[in-house]
Amino acid sequence: MLIEETIRTWVAGWALSRDTPPPVEKPWGLHIEVPGNASEAGRHVLPRAEESLVRAAAEATRTPRTWLKTTAEPQTIEPWLTDGWAVAWEDTGHIMATDLQAANPVLADGYTASVRRRGAVTFVRVQDSAGEQAAKGQMAAVGEAVVVDRVVTESAHQRRGLGGFVMRTLANHALDDGAVLGVLGATDQGRALYETLGWKKHATLAEAVYRR
Repeated sequence: MLIEETIRTWVAGWALSRDTPPPVEKPWGLHIEVPGNASEAGRHVLPRAEESLVRAAAEATRTPRTWLKTTAEPQTIEPWLTDGWAVAWEDTGHIMATDLQAANPVLADGYTASVRRRGAVTFVRVQDSAGEQAAKGQMAAVGEAVVVDRVVTESAHQRRGLGGFVMRTLANHALDDGAVLGVLGATDQGRALYETLGWKKHATLAEAVYRR
């Protein structure tokens, strides 16, 4: 899959996963409204990282807390941004993908797991012996792909393989539903986990936010 197609798959799946309005086509890429989010009013996602497109998206923005994401290094897009925009250096991400493979999820002693669905979205939750959430993750189905999202292990339960369990469980359910490809947007910390599970980085994801 070409990187532009991968980005479009990621955007479509992210919107499904987060239950936002569907992405809207713009001359420079895609826009998603993010209602009810204190840190993000909306996001521009540019499948092609070209100066003219970044400038057009930036200049068209009037709403504070709008984010811009595109497949480039952050230092590349910084000079293309207009007044009011700032590169979010600490939020630089990674677009990753994998050909899904069947796995054998093994859950550490003392934990239980559950799986539920909401339309095209599948949720995995791991609880400790007291019934408290220890880890979670979800994915949205987009054609023959799934977009993995919100994989988190609570700090008190890290280094027990729970993140890997969640990822393997999601992969198996995706395969059962006929998916062949997995796509996700990762932080630096998340990237380290996903690479141990066979995921590959396809592009850096530069991020910027409109503050004005």
